[in-house]
Amino acid sequence: MNCRVKICGITNLEDALMACRHGADALGFVFYEKSPRYVTPTVANSIVSKLPPFVTPVALFVDAEASLIDSVIQGSSRWVIQFHGSESESECLSYQRPYMKALRVRQGDDVVALVNQYPSASAMLLDAYKAGVPGGTGEVFDWSLIPQGLSKPIVLAGGLTPSNVEQAIKQVKPYAVDVSGGVELSKGIKSEPKVQEFISGAKCG
Repeated sequence: MNCRVKICGITNLEDALMACRHGADALGFVFYEKSPRYVTPTVANSIVSKLPPFVTPVALFVDAEASLIDSVIQGSSRWVIQFHGSESESECLSYQRPYMKALRVRQGDDVVALVNQYPSASAMLLDAYKAGVPGGTGEVFDWSLIPQGLSKPIVLAGGLTPSNVEQAIKQVKPYAVDVSGGVELSKGIKSEPKVQEFISGAKCG
């Protein structure tokens, strides 16, 4: 199966178009002000308006106010939402957009039960657990904690890099992989060689 690639933490048009040139399927934009990769709705929608077709923009929120979410998604019909906080299924559904729900996986979690709490999700994003940090930890979690045969497509995140993405795909067989820090020069600024190597590894590995 061809694994899709989401490049997350996009903050500028140059990086967005560069990732698209190298075959990114989706681009992630972080609307969480505590993140060093935070972008404003205005900047993000300006970038999205210039993306080529067949690339999906993903809006990442962490327990955000409805007004913030609306200010982003009203800017483009292309947005898919990624909920990275403690949002319930009913909250996720209320925006009437396709969405992914992120889960931070740790030893002892009943991943099947957690996934089944979001039957309306388009996919589930599985990330590393770190206390007090909603995501973007740059840490790999134990992939053996992911059960086979989950009811939703899986987007694998957490500490992925050009050097480990092929092994991750072979072991987990996810629908897609998600990377941010693993392809950066500095927080929020992407490295073209790393982006190219990551996407090549994900799609050819």
